[in-house]
Amino acid sequence: MPARQPLPLAGLRVLDLSRVLAGPLSTMVLADLGADVLKVEAPGGGDETRSWGPPFVGGESTYFLAINRGKRDVVLNLADPGDRALLERLVAEWADVVVETFRPGSFARLGLDVDRLLSSAPHVIWATVRGYPPPDDRPGYDFVIQAGIGLMALTGPADGAPYKVGVAVADMLAGLYLAAGVLAAVVRRGRSGAGGRVAVSLAEAAAASLINVGQSVITTGQPPQRQGNAHAQLAPYEVFQAADGPLAVGVGNDRQFRALAAATGHAALADDPRFLDNRSRVAHRHALAAVLNAALSERPVAEWCRVLAAAGVPADAVRSVPDALAMAKGWGQVGTAWHERLGPLDLVGSPLWFDGQRLPLPAAPPWHGQDGSDVRRQWGLPDSRRAAAPDRRPRSNSTEKNRSETSGTFTEK
Repeated sequence: MPARQPLPLAGLRVLDLSRVLAGPLSTMVLADLGADVLKVEAPGGGDETRSWGPPFVGGESTYFLAINRGKRDVVLNLADPGDRALLERLVAEWADVVVETFRPGSFARLGLDVDRLLSSAPHVIWATVRGYPPPDDRPGYDFVIQAGIGLMALTGPADGAPYKVGVAVADMLAGLYLAAGVLAAVVRRGRSGAGGRVAVSLAEAAAASLINVGQSVITTGQPPQRQGNAHAQLAPYEVFQAADGPLAVGVGNDRQFRALAAATGHAALADDPRFLDNRSRVAHRHALAAVLNAALSERPVAEWCRVLAAAGVPADAVRSVPDALAMAKGWGQVGTAWHERLGPLDLVGSPLWFDGQRLPLPAAPPWHGQDGSDVRRQWGLPDSRRAAAPDRRPRSNSTEKNRSETSGTFTEK
C-alpha cells in the first residue's frame, strides 16, 4: 500500500465556539480531515451535550463522545475580560476558521464586536449555525425543526401518528452543509486571500432534505402522505417478511424488477400489465406487495440476501444497531482511540477514504478543559490555567502554505 499523504486539511486552524450537534459535527469533519480544532467551552458544565444522558462512560456522555473526536479543549469564561481578550487574540492571530452557534446579539452582550474582529483579521472564515434563517432568532432543536419543516409529517406508519427520525437529521445535515461551506470558503481564500462569512440554519437544511418529496409538492401542489416503510415514487421499495424476519428490498428500475421476479420464482410478474414499469407498479403497489410477501416468506433472510445479491437486486436484513455497528467494525470504520480519562475508547470513524485508504481515527474527544493549561501557557498567561505557545510565524493566505504550517490547538464551548 502506498505511503499515506498528509491529511488534506493539515495546517488549517479551526476555533470551535459551537455546541450541541450541528456545529461540533462540522468541526469534527474538519478534524477528521486533518484540521487543528480547538474547542472552547464555558466554565461549569461546558457544552450541554456533556450532560445529555444516560448513558455515561466514566462520567463522560456518549452523546458528547460521538461528535467531538480529534479536538483540543480549553475553558474560557467570556464574561471575564482576560478570557475575552484571549478569545479575541485567538481569532485574530491564530484561527483560519471560526465556527459558532451563538444566538444573534449574544456576542455584543458579552462585549465582543465580531465586525471589528473580522476587520482586523480579513483572512478569517467565520462560520455560523442558527436554528432558523434571519430575522427569526428562535433557538432551534432538531425535534422541533423536524416537526416544523415537515419531516415528521413524512415519517411513521401510513395510518398512524407522525414520528421524528431516530437521529437528529436536521442537525447532522446542517453540520455537513456547514463543513462543505467552510471548505468552499477555504478554496476561495486560497485564490483571493480573503476570508468571509458562511452560514446555515437547521430549518433550511431540513427543508433541503425534503428533496424529491419537496419538489413533488412544489410542482403538483399535492401534499404527500406517510408511506410507512414504502416509497411514494418507487415500487417495490419496502420491507417484506421473510421466513425468519424482515427483509428490505429496493427496486429502482425495470431491470432490477425483472431480476427480482425471476429470483423469487415469479418471472411472469415482469410481463404482468400491472407491473410493466415503475409507474404501473406504484399504482398497483398493494397487489404487488401481496405476491412478493408470499414468495419471500418461503426462505430465511440470509438466504434471500445471497440470492438477491447474486441477481443484482438491492436487499438486506433489517438489522439492530448493535449488529450494524459490528458490521461497521468489520469494515474497519470502528476503531480505538486513547482517551486520557477513559483509556481505550471505541469510536465510529469518518466514512471518507483518500487515495484508497480510510481516514485515520484522530484523537479521542477531549475532557472539559483538557488543553487549557497548554493553551494559556502558549499565549503567555502566567497562572495555572495556562495554554501552549502560539505559532508566531508569518501568516500566508496561500492554502498550500497554510496546510504545511505547524499549528497550535484550542477548544472551548
